[in-house]
Amino acid sequence: MAFPLSSAIISYKHSLNVSITPSFPKLSFLPTQFVFCSNQMPSKNPARPARPRIHCLSKKTRSEIAVDEKDSILASLPTNLKEKGSTLYASLIDGKGGLQALLESIKDKDPDKVSVGLASSLDTVAEIELLQAPGLSFLLPKQYLNYPRLTGRGIVEFTIEKGDGSTFSPAAGGELRKTATIQVVVDGYSAPLTAGNFAKLVIDGAYDGAKLNCTDQAVLSDSGLDKNGYNVPLEIMPSGQFEPLYRTTLNVQDGELPVLPLSVYGAVAMAHSEVSEDYSSPYQFFFYLYDKRNAGLGGLSFDEGQFSVFGYTIVGKDILPQIKTGDVIRSAKLVEGQDRLILPNES
Repeated sequence: MAFPLSSAIISYKHSLNVSITPSFPKLSFLPTQFVFCSNQMPSKNPARPARPRIHCLSKKTRSEIAVDEKDSILASLPTNLKEKGSTLYASLIDGKGGLQALLESIKDKDPDKVSVGLASSLDTVAEIELLQAPGLSFLLPKQYLNYPRLTGRGIVEFTIEKGDGSTFSPAAGGELRKTATIQVVVDGYSAPLTAGNFAKLVIDGAYDGAKLNCTDQAVLSDSGLDKNGYNVPLEIMPSGQFEPLYRTTLNVQDGELPVLPLSVYGAVAMAHSEVSEDYSSPYQFFFYLYDKRNAGLGGLSFDEGQFSVFGYTIVGKDILPQIKTGDVIRSAKLVEGQDRLILPNES
């Protein structure tokens, strides 16, 4: 079972972004910390009843959860992976891009360093969680058991090629490259159906040769009308909850936040279905190019809580802004996590 560090770290980011934007008035409906200590998750929309709240995380709990739960975190790892897990854990706590550095950035109220530290900490958390035994901590609704599902996390590697024959800018001291690599962590803990559909498409080679389209805020795959993906319902795991919501968006103004935020550079999400926004596209996904200059109050994307986010970029973030419309996914491979993919006929 995944430990709740990722949502705790994200909660810190949102709290900081709100508290250091003095140029905007502090509105009563946007709390400085997105933490609720009642038994209900509140809703200001009378058509949407309050949902049960599983637990709340105090500020002290968020800052100390990694240290206090070291034994339980490492105990969740298979014996042959404990040494690797211990190394990653030490990096998470005291490493250059670890939680202590992140907390210092928060203390200094430096949003740029916080964004970098957040991404680095989430990357390390993802690596630790990949070592944990796969499996979901909740039961999927019966009507969704006929979808592929990913019961854990995986890694997808994209090889991107310039459509016009040009090259990607080199890394520091490197050479010009005709192709570039992007790696994405695919999160089945928080979005098992969305991640499962995506992983199956990757295995089937559906994205090999797919063209990319670019906007100011996203890099999208083509619509893939001839691809055989599943019409997965919109799937979002709210922070503090034990299972995803389906066909329901989150109301950020009421303090509802997703475990996997869109407001992180390189977040990976499915586009909406062309038929209904209650469903995701069966094929089309996008890399989100988060820019705090185009974000709303609190540093959140205006589309936060509206899309099925199922992963984020861990390698190749520097490649994303270099991608232009017409560039091509030469290949997409599920390099880790295929053993966690369950297809309908295996259920």
